[in-house]
Amino acid sequence: MDLSILSYQFMQNAILAGLLGGVACSLIGVFVVTMNLSFIGVAISHAAFAGALCGAWLGFNPLAGAFLFSLVAAAVIGPLADRGEFNPDTPIGIIFSVTMGMAFLFMGLLPGPKTQALELLWGSILTVNDRDLLLLAIVAAVVVSLVVLFFKEIQAVIFHREVALAVGIPASLIFYGLLFLTGSVITASLRSIGGLLIFNLILNPAAAAYQLTYNLPLMFVLSSFFGVLSTWVGLFLSCLFDLPSGATIVIVSAVIFVIAASFSPKRKVKKWREEVSAGPGKVLF
Repeated sequence: MDLSILSYQFMQNAILAGLLGGVACSLIGVFVVTMNLSFIGVAISHAAFAGALCGAWLGFNPLAGAFLFSLVAAAVIGPLADRGEFNPDTPIGIIFSVTMGMAFLFMGLLPGPKTQALELLWGSILTVNDRDLLLLAIVAAVVVSLVVLFFKEIQAVIFHREVALAVGIPASLIFYGLLFLTGSVITASLRSIGGLLIFNLILNPAAAAYQLTYNLPLMFVLSSFFGVLSTWVGLFLSCLFDLPSGATIVIVSAVIFVIAASFSPKRKVKKWREEVSAGPGKVLF
């Protein structure tokens, strides 16, 4: 690849978008992974996609529709998970199925060519503009600031929501706040990564970091590093081999997770615990 391409404004915008989106998505991913809400990215990303298509169909800003739909989805998931008699994955699955149907409905209602719908579906980091970068920068700054300012409270909620609530921490408020942040991050990253792929960028870097450490601050740092690395390497490969940028970024993030899982020290700890629990004279199969 000719390095002179780095002098072009669209490439500089893409690199900056990769940095901001990688950090924001990966930090949110730590919450998703540690709180066992892996499916949340799928549900809210499809809600954002449906909202963007609704906006395009009705003639207003697709990102405004994506933001509204993702926040509504987050607002519905939280109370259902708290008040229902079931695991949070159940209401998340309901939101996913409804928003998936709405997305295809709005796509079918769009007049003319479906170019805009396909762009929102797959994303294109090479086409982000200054307005997209500003939105990403604001969302990334908010996420980083909240993680730093409320780290102890967030850590307590991740460890055990009921215990955090018992010691006076507004656990439900923090939990709902994390859901709304997830919706905001997905909306901000929709144009660059795409509605069908964004949840992978949220999940994979955080899952890779989770394989390498039990230390929560280090997990945030590693997840952010893996997220930015995924976007930059994916961007480079997409330009080098003329591949779809969003899909390439997600594949790179998946490769990073496989490598992290392969060298995870937690595997050795788990194996040692299994050997200890088996006791002397016993054979593990």
